[in-house]
Amino acid sequence: MKRMLATLMVLSLSLALLAGCGSQGNNAASGSNAGANGETYTMRISHAVAETHPSHQTLLAFEKAVEEGTNGAVQVELIPNGALGGETQLAEMVQLGSLQGTVIGADARSLLKKTVEDAKNAGLTFAFGTEMEFYLFRLDEDGEPTKIPYDRAGYMDIAPADKGENVRREACLTLERMGIRPESSHHEEGPGQNEIDFRYADPVTAADNAVTFRAAVDTVAARNGLYADFGPKPLADKAGNGMHINFSAVSEDKRDVMPQVLAGVLAHVEAMTAFLNPTEESYSRFGSWKAPGYLSWSAENRSQLIRVPAAVGEYRRAELRSPDPLCNPYLAFVLLIRAGMEGVAHNMQLPPAADLNLYTAPEEIRARYRRLPETWAEAKAAAAASDFIKEHLPAAIIQYYT
Repeated sequence: MKRMLATLMVLSLSLALLAGCGSQGNNAASGSNAGANGETYTMRISHAVAETHPSHQTLLAFEKAVEEGTNGAVQVELIPNGALGGETQLAEMVQLGSLQGTVIGADARSLLKKTVEDAKNAGLTFAFGTEMEFYLFRLDEDGEPTKIPYDRAGYMDIAPADKGENVRREACLTLERMGIRPESSHHEEGPGQNEIDFRYADPVTAADNAVTFRAAVDTVAARNGLYADFGPKPLADKAGNGMHINFSAVSEDKRDVMPQVLAGVLAHVEAMTAFLNPTEESYSRFGSWKAPGYLSWSAENRSQLIRVPAAVGEYRRAELRSPDPLCNPYLAFVLLIRAGMEGVAHNMQLPPAADLNLYTAPEEIRARYRRLPETWAEAKAAAAASDFIKEHLPAAIIQYYT
């Protein structure tokens, strides 16, 4: 029997297969069936993980991907807490595949590793770091989440107004014990909204960190009698949650390739949006509260899709501001690297910077810029029609997202 062994982040690795990041459901249950070719794939997950990050819909999506991609079956096993090892081991990510070395075609983590290798062969090295936003909400008397924010603080407020400070600290300390070091944290613009940022790392490590982060925050919030909401627009009239992606590219011949990389991203970002913003709710976030709405870049303000911070040397980077925390970071990084590689390979030219505030600019000025997809349906149509997407993602993943 072919067997897949996963650690704490099994559910997160199933996110690496498909979209299921935002799904919430019942605790995972065991089950198996016979595949057309008699093969069975097994996912092992501890009771603690199932209770911490319940996502039955994600497991169903995982099962569907395996069966469609391999003609095999999947079995989900719950094993005793601690049977997979200590805390550090539990944070380890593993490839989804068989002992014989066959990798499931929809495994986005393996796809990212292959993409990084291709970039290296092309003389390019990419690095990523995420800025993750989330709300903390109170629970009702039955322990169910409400829409009552944990505090009423604002951007960069401190205690006592900022009640989320201790939760962020506990989350950061938990991550550090797992070998992951956040760079900074602070209160965000919305009531009960928080942000934790990560220092740049290689693409696979950065994606692993982003996935692990969500599970850690979910757990810490629950320990404190709260609910962490990573949805793109938890409160209709307040700031949405973003997952800003900081990225850089270095050429082995020391050329400055960032302009070409940014040009490649801007050329394909409309087709990528369905993967960066994978829910209907994602599109109610665009165009307000510092979330971008147009295809633009600038070094001067935060209303742009891509911001180039005033940093030099090893800290020189660009910040893509459209993705939200429900996206699959493995797929997001795959697409950004592939777009950047294409920009370099074809010497794409970066359009002029939009050194203006697009939130307050007159309509005749904004009309000069292409908009991001305004609805989920529009984003999915753009992805389905894109030769770029078809070239770089497996058909099973494209079908799931579109």
